Amino acid sequence: MTLSFSMTQASPETAATPCAVVGVFTDGRLTNAAERIDAASAGAIQRLIRTGDVSGKLGSSWLLHSLTGIAAERVLLVGLGEQAKFDAAAFNRALGEAGRALSNLPIASATCWLTEIDVVGRDAAWIVRTAALAIDHQAYRYTATFKPREKSAKAELASIAFVGEGAGPALQQATAMARGVRLARELGNLPPNICNPEYLATRARAMASEHAGISCEVLEREDMEKLGMGSLLGVARGSANAPKLIVLRWNGGGSAKPYALVGKGITFDSGGLSLKPGAGMEEMKFDMCGAAGMLGTFLAAVELALPLNLVCIAAAVENMPDGNAYRPSDVLTSMSGQTIEVLNTDAEGRLILCDALTYAQTFEPQVIIDAATLTGACVVALGKYASGLMSEDEELAAQLLDAGNRTLDRAWRLPLWSDYQSSLDSAFADVANLGGKYAGAITAACFLSRFTSGYRWAHLDIAGSAWNEGRKGLATGRPVPLLTQYLIDRCA
Repeated sequence: MTLSFSMTQASPETAATPCAVVGVFTDGRLTNAAERIDAASAGAIQRLIRTGDVSGKLGSSWLLHSLTGIAAERVLLVGLGEQAKFDAAAFNRALGEAGRALSNLPIASATCWLTEIDVVGRDAAWIVRTAALAIDHQAYRYTATFKPREKSAKAELASIAFVGEGAGPALQQATAMARGVRLARELGNLPPNICNPEYLATRARAMASEHAGISCEVLEREDMEKLGMGSLLGVARGSANAPKLIVLRWNGGGSAKPYALVGKGITFDSGGLSLKPGAGMEEMKFDMCGAAGMLGTFLAAVELALPLNLVCIAAAVENMPDGNAYRPSDVLTSMSGQTIEVLNTDAEGRLILCDALTYAQTFEPQVIIDAATLTGACVVALGKYASGLMSEDEELAAQLLDAGNRTLDRAWRLPLWSDYQSSLDSAFADVANLGGKYAGAITAACFLSRFTSGYRWAHLDIAGSAWNEGRKGLATGRPVPLLTQYLIDRCA
């Protein structure tokens, strides 16, 4: 469950809260709330600064217990870094540290005064929403596949009150976004022996049954065969787990054309016959984070009851090698009728997306956006901080970049010039599923562009941003904040 958020105008020195959260800059300057606590406690915080026990370093925190003259049981002092450099990113990092520290305390609630701090270029609503999302992100715990334990007597963080006023709509957005992010993270973190295509379909059906106004349809293999989805089905041939094309619809916008969200849902990617190296293959359970992110975005939009029409399509497939698996040099016929020469079975994401993108067009959408953990090349280019954005639509690209900047779920635009298309030429089919040695993220998007002609379309490559690398890395829930903000903006 997400945290519960509320607003308060409580005074920091008199609020009877399990933990009061205030801030300090590296030069020893205290936030207003910290100054008031310091004054009421006869200079307790300034003494710690003078002795060097508190530095104000960004990303650090210090827990103070039972300060004389203070009603709060604890005071969490959060480092804010240099005041001259304190910007949106620094604010987000400071609130993330607050969330990390609070989540490790035996408390059920806390009160945060960091929302009183000014952030250049950001309004009060942004400050409150960003604070709520940052703390909730840190409060998330993955427990689904651990041994069941008796409920601990230790209290767990469940609610946060932020100091300020007039930010009710911001907290509503934060709650919806947080739920969408948590759904995307949980689906991404689940192991592939649980989170397979059928499981994703089951979760989608459950979402529809729990929320009025959602319809859910799941296309089975036979349905996709009738539609001619030979590309998607080719990828699915090697797995014992049947593919699913999950279609969720929200009709909050009357007769308006819908926005279509399409997500890559490879629930495990072995690479197929072009087998991946063993080292790091366990991370390929995250190859469905595009679909997870679209499901999370859809949930957030529904929770907000956005007045628009929305179609969410998750192409759920497992890419495995067996005697029936598709091969390099196979030629597949997509739903669009275009034929595809398979040069590498590990370039499978674009093969399922091309049919899902073609199917999305049956809803006559005004915009199509896909998200996929598509290429290692995008990770090399941008690392984990920015998602790759590719679109031939200048206005759509600008809107998505703006939404990413405002939510700090940022993207960086890469070119989608026709110059790159020739790298996909094939002697045996209309298009090859792999470009040359260079610009792999761009040529992958060029491939997808051949299946979106005539539509406003954008592609997000989230291969670097969807999860944190390493054996203990978790799914991040991106690009749920970016896409939810984009949809909110369409309703303004």
